[in-house]
Amino acid sequence: MTPFEAELRAVPQRLYHHLHPFNLRMHAGELGKQELRTWILNRFHYQRHIPVKDAHILAKLETPELRRMWLRRIQDHDGTKPGEGGIERWLRLGEAAGIGRERLLSGEEVLPGVRMAVDGYVNLCRNGSVLEAVAASLTELFAPDLMRTRIAAFEKHYPWIDPEGLRYFQIRVDQGRQDSGEALALVLDWARDRADQQRAVAALRFKCEVLWALLDAVSGARR
Repeated sequence: MTPFEAELRAVPQRLYHHLHPFNLRMHAGELGKQELRTWILNRFHYQRHIPVKDAHILAKLETPELRRMWLRRIQDHDGTKPGEGGIERWLRLGEAAGIGRERLLSGEEVLPGVRMAVDGYVNLCRNGSVLEAVAASLTELFAPDLMRTRIAAFEKHYPWIDPEGLRYFQIRVDQGRQDSGEALALVLDWARDRADQQRAVAALRFKCEVLWALLDAVSGARR
């Protein structure tokens, strides 16, 4: 492992939201039904913008090979036909937790802090360099372990949620591993000088802060 790769991996190790008190409480089984529903509803605002930020990245890629690779990410979330994809699976998670999909899709209850965090991430992918946008996605390096932890926690502590609602987390274990591997290879190839490496690290740090801010907003919501 190069020093630059080690530096990248150290960012989510210290700052990824797996360490946020809200996630720790979730995984310890300490959330009430309303708290968990508030998280599911607000996190959906982030989920539905994943293909939006990926479309901005896709437009920056210069070769058919790279565009085909990144297009898969959009299809993973939007599906290739109605009733498929990660957004649909999150809607089913909401339904399994007692939140109607119309309520999720309306977005009316999304917290201002969550909107600001998600807008910040989308704007980075829209306005930043392709290196910064791809580097920001490297929070996925820690996503597979987080998904496995979350699945076990939901099965143990929140049996009132239909197990079918956990399909999003189950599928993201393998998707996250593939996505992070591809993105890491690109960042290591593109960031040849120290200035580019610093920009990549800063973008990844920013993404960690976005995820942390989202949970700050949710944990501070009135119950």
